[in-house]
Amino acid sequence: MQNASHTRNLGFSLMSSIQLTHANQRENATGLSGSLVLLLAAGAGLSVASIYYSQPMLGLLAADMKAGESAVGFIPTLTQLGYALGILLLAPLGDRHDRRRIILIKSTVLAVALLLCGLAPGMGWLLAGSLAVGLAATVAQDIVPAAAALAPDARRGKAVGTVMTGLLLGILLSRVVSGFVAEYAGWRVMYLGAALSIVAVALVAARGLPRFAATARLGYRALLASMAQLWRRHASLRRAVYAQGLLAIGFSAFWSTLAVMLRDHFHLGSTAAGAFGLAGAAGALAAPFAGHLADRRGPQAVARLSTAVAALSFASLGLLFVLPPHAQLALLVASAIGFDFGVQASLVASQTSIYGLEPAARSRLNALLVAGMFAGMAAGAALGSFAFAHWGWMGVVVLATAGALGALAVRMGKDA
Repeated sequence: MQNASHTRNLGFSLMSSIQLTHANQRENATGLSGSLVLLLAAGAGLSVASIYYSQPMLGLLAADMKAGESAVGFIPTLTQLGYALGILLLAPLGDRHDRRRIILIKSTVLAVALLLCGLAPGMGWLLAGSLAVGLAATVAQDIVPAAAALAPDARRGKAVGTVMTGLLLGILLSRVVSGFVAEYAGWRVMYLGAALSIVAVALVAARGLPRFAATARLGYRALLASMAQLWRRHASLRRAVYAQGLLAIGFSAFWSTLAVMLRDHFHLGSTAAGAFGLAGAAGALAAPFAGHLADRRGPQAVARLSTAVAALSFASLGLLFVLPPHAQLALLVASAIGFDFGVQASLVASQTSIYGLEPAARSRLNALLVAGMFAGMAAGAALGSFAFAHWGWMGVVVLATAGALGALAVRMGKDA
């Protein structure tokens, strides 16, 4: 009887949440200005960039901290671990509490964590700060659902696409910026500058962001448990997660082996590898176009088209060593632009699609999608390194292409 009562209460709570969401959408839909979209895009980009700043600086960190490679390797590992835990454990809170308040709290914690890293007297403090950076950087995944909630239905894809462009540019350009700043000004300056950028975002957000009504009344444990219910309830969510995870395998495999391939085949250093982030950024700039197209033609059509573009771009890398030397770098750049566009446009289409499933659960839906994508990223880094070590560049190309074709097969299914 207690279980039946609990089930009825949960059902009533969900129905109330849906009603609250509809009211909240009507209230917020008229308040999405161009300047607010740009604020959200900048906030998402600067926040997510925080988890990648350390990667090009590890050599400098090891020398300054007098630590070995294995020790400094825990810095990005703890940051990524913190981010993954934050996605699963903290991002769902956006459905239970005012997203504006969550964004401001997480931004404050992120700024303090970056400040701790910049002032860290030893590896212990730096590792603790890195874990905190990962946890708090999930504010980026509170900002994207906020944009979806503020946008009217007819403009949701475009708004999400614009914010995602900021987030993706943060990912792709963070390594270029941190490598340059660390080399010429020091790694501590990079962390301190990053902290100041987050403080600026928080101050502007405090003035520009409206308040968000809670869309769920569940307790924390029930909120987390409801994510499993969402997973079972929506086939289109599962397909989006599977497809995005498979695409992420190729994406991560390419970027995790590119520097080694450039060094071995082209005799180019880490600066050149970082510069390829600019090519990826060019592809990411197409995300608003993908969102706009999703509004007009439907997110499923855009997801299938963009996944096909990614598969073709990955496959084209197999021609790299067939071409004359002067054309090989050009092919690398063109392929990087193509598959970055495909992966990012597919992500925007996936988010546009799942946000319409249950508006009251947007934060939880987004958490599931992003968690699946990061699982693919982690698998791609490991599998890409293994494939490169055993079969060279062609092993990476086959892995990435197979992942993209698998994603396309998932997309072609019903309710993709």
